[in-house]
Amino acid sequence: MSLVPEIDYGTPASTSETMVTLTIDGREISVPEGTSIMRASMEAGIQVPKLCATDMVDAFGSCRLCLVEIEGRNGTPASCTTPVAPGIVVHTQTGRLKDIRRGVMELYISDHPLDCLTCAANGDCELQDMAGAVGLRDVRYGYEGENHVKARNNGDINLKWMPKDESNPYFTYDPSKCIVCSRCVRACEEVQGTFALTIEGRGFGSRVSPGMHENFIDSECVSCGACVQACPTATLTEKSVISIGQPEHSVVTTCAYCGVGCSFKAEMRGEELVRMVPWKDGQANRGHSCVKGRFAYGYSTHKDRILNPMVREKVTDPWREVTWDEAFAHIATEFKRLQYQYGRDSIGGITSSRCTNEETYLVQKLVRAGFGNNNVDTCARVCHSPTGYGLGQAFGTSAGTQNFDSVEHSDVVIVIGANPTDGHPVFGSRLKKRLRQGAKLIVIDPRRIDLVRTPHVEASYHLPLKPGTNVAMMTALAHVIVTEGLFDEKFIRERCDWSEFEDWAAFVSEPQHSPEETEKYTGVSPELVRGAARLFAKGGNGAIYYGLGVTEHSQGSTTVMAIANLAMVTGNIGRPGVGVNPLRGQNNVQGSCDMGSFPHELPGYRHISDDATRDIFEKLWGVKLNNEPGLRIPNMLDAAVEGTFKGIYIQGEDILQSDPDTKHVAAGLAAMECVVVHDLFLNETANYAHVFLPGSTFLEKDGTFTNAERRINRVRKVMTPRNGYADWEVTQKMAQAMGLGWNYTHPSEIMDEIAATTPSFALVSYDYLEKMGSVQWPCNEKTPLGSPIMHVDGFVRGKGKFIRTEYVPTDERTGPRFPLLLTTGRILSQYNVGAQTRRTENVVWHAEDRLEIHPHDAEQRGIREGDWIRLSSRSGDTTLRALITDRVAPGVVYTTFHHPDTQANVITTDYTDWATNCPEYKVTAVQVSPSNGPSQWQVDYDEQARQSRRIAGKMEAAE
Repeated sequence: MSLVPEIDYGTPASTSETMVTLTIDGREISVPEGTSIMRASMEAGIQVPKLCATDMVDAFGSCRLCLVEIEGRNGTPASCTTPVAPGIVVHTQTGRLKDIRRGVMELYISDHPLDCLTCAANGDCELQDMAGAVGLRDVRYGYEGENHVKARNNGDINLKWMPKDESNPYFTYDPSKCIVCSRCVRACEEVQGTFALTIEGRGFGSRVSPGMHENFIDSECVSCGACVQACPTATLTEKSVISIGQPEHSVVTTCAYCGVGCSFKAEMRGEELVRMVPWKDGQANRGHSCVKGRFAYGYSTHKDRILNPMVREKVTDPWREVTWDEAFAHIATEFKRLQYQYGRDSIGGITSSRCTNEETYLVQKLVRAGFGNNNVDTCARVCHSPTGYGLGQAFGTSAGTQNFDSVEHSDVVIVIGANPTDGHPVFGSRLKKRLRQGAKLIVIDPRRIDLVRTPHVEASYHLPLKPGTNVAMMTALAHVIVTEGLFDEKFIRERCDWSEFEDWAAFVSEPQHSPEETEKYTGVSPELVRGAARLFAKGGNGAIYYGLGVTEHSQGSTTVMAIANLAMVTGNIGRPGVGVNPLRGQNNVQGSCDMGSFPHELPGYRHISDDATRDIFEKLWGVKLNNEPGLRIPNMLDAAVEGTFKGIYIQGEDILQSDPDTKHVAAGLAAMECVVVHDLFLNETANYAHVFLPGSTFLEKDGTFTNAERRINRVRKVMTPRNGYADWEVTQKMAQAMGLGWNYTHPSEIMDEIAATTPSFALVSYDYLEKMGSVQWPCNEKTPLGSPIMHVDGFVRGKGKFIRTEYVPTDERTGPRFPLLLTTGRILSQYNVGAQTRRTENVVWHAEDRLEIHPHDAEQRGIREGDWIRLSSRSGDTTLRALITDRVAPGVVYTTFHHPDTQANVITTDYTDWATNCPEYKVTAVQVSPSNGPSQWQVDYDEQARQSRRIAGKMEAAE
């Protein structure tokens, strides 16, 4: 094995379709118009020396190493900034060029430390490589660069020297090694879009500066790693490389955090992970990353990780470690006992959106074929189940319509109920780049997210609606478009049912749906609503991106259908730059839905009651399948409290922390007689578990993830599972213990079974993914290359369906006792329930959940910045510290849910979406008051959790 090679062409590729032919060093080459001479040379196999150029950012032309000579032109232009021209003759290596390059390199080295043997970049230093490439043998100016090489000169303090900045937990900044190529500055600006870095000083005194001469940790840097990746020297270096050394081989795999699905090279020394480097050929991330995927992988070796199976009779007992065989035998015995005692439907399972497609497929297969029922659900129930229902009704398929590249062709973008820069940061960076190029932005969110105003980006419209009024807002936008004649009649007549459109148009045209009337619900000025509607309808390619702020409402499914209506009425479906795009929260939440994790659907979104579909699986699995839909997660918990549901297998989900109304979830789990938790850590749900099965990380398994754009990406094993088995093997062994004759030897065989039974995956195999890199379903005989854009020539359901979307106010209302509305979300550095990211250095940025409250509301309650406050609702109360900010409007408060000691979901209610039971996390009536300590619930919970996590034979740390 070796490092996966990546060619750096020096400058980005040109997208022109016009070809230009030129001659470089005697070779004739044809390249797209607009290509730089440097890139053309590299494509011809001729490497021109360079330091400031890299193909992730635009040409800069500052290092003066890449000079060339062009016949008939004066001077020695930089090849990175000089475009090709028809018929020109270029020379990259002449006596004159060699002398110039050596002279330039001498100047660099004269002010650069020569500690190459002990330097962390030794073996991976472009400055070292270029010194060799230009034939540098001596430096006429000496090596005593007084600017920044040494802390002292002749014993005297060197005031120009700067110490190494080690404030960032993941990388160091050594100013003495900076050659001021500006690659890091440009990567921060052009790729990430944060503009956190600049160049300070002049001449030899120039150096990179985070912010206004700040430490990295105190600056606006978001630790995405783009600067570290761009740096050609050891100026910016991963701390892991400093401590471990340079990697010796790498494997391409897929990130296990959000739904963007970034491709990374896991760079290794033996079985030790040195670093994760974003892969430039990754079609979802195009070589970029965020702090989580780039750096937050330390949880895989964290001391909290459980590596041996454990069982206990009662949840008040300490855990005892057992062998795998003992654990499987115990589970099989208990599940069989429960079904014998309480009936076939008394047990079920929950699949994981963090596990692979193959692992998820096996869990739902275990439930249907092994348990004999359809009591299987997934975390999508509490996040994007309304997406599946709403888009299925309108378009005929339950997924987004575009690939991420599509945003590069958008002219107007609506972001509703999503915060891409925090929740989906790599896509957020791509969106910001398009906005800097001139696309317009409409943000619909109760909170002023970063996209509303961020460096060189400002939303044309921010519609700060009251939580719970999405449907009224979307219908008001449609009202303006229809009543002002801004709809795309040609598209609607060709692609949609005209009679349904007429009915819907009459509905949205009613006066009560006008912006003037809906203002009483939304609180948004009619002028803003009308302006946003006109911009979206008339602004060119219009794309809609939405997140959990749309789906996690009592009318989540209705809002999704309203979004689909808006896309269809403006003709923004079926081509690049448009579409309806749900931003999925977890790495494989799309895949878990695709694999049949819902109780009413088999893989491929086919209803369990369909005889022909069931027949496919019955013949393959050799069992008779139940044709009745099973229980959803909320139904399982309700049935447990009632005494009819007694056992559950939960793979890779922490429902006690992630699901709403924590007290009800706890009551449901406590009422069960056999709770099996399969995870990396003793999570909150494991407090009520009777069996714990240790899981494996994404680094320890083979498989596939499907991201938010329906892209099926390979996950590749880079190290041996520390627990002994990949998750798919654990599920298989459990199935074998229950009498099922499964004999998969590799996840590729599971994918072959998926492809054989699921039409949208018909051509997908590991061999095909190796050949293609990745594909987007549907991938079958009709679309062998996959489907980057859906509904190109027609909707999956035939004609697009316009659906009336009547606004029905939520039953959760504010009043004298609970006058504020709580909404929840994520933050950049943390992920979901925090089980992974809390066990990394990311806690430096977010060590606790905080409650954002408007200054007016805080002043009324005597609350100051950082004060402990009590957050109360009809469901419960908790305490956390206040963060006073005008990001939220008066009357609205906001918090995250990453830390179990806060448990924001003890506050949320049991109200759910009318169609899917997706919880209404985003609207909870609350009161905020000063507090002098934790709530009684927090005290009791902490004690119960501490007792529950005792492991027999292991010493507890003294307090």
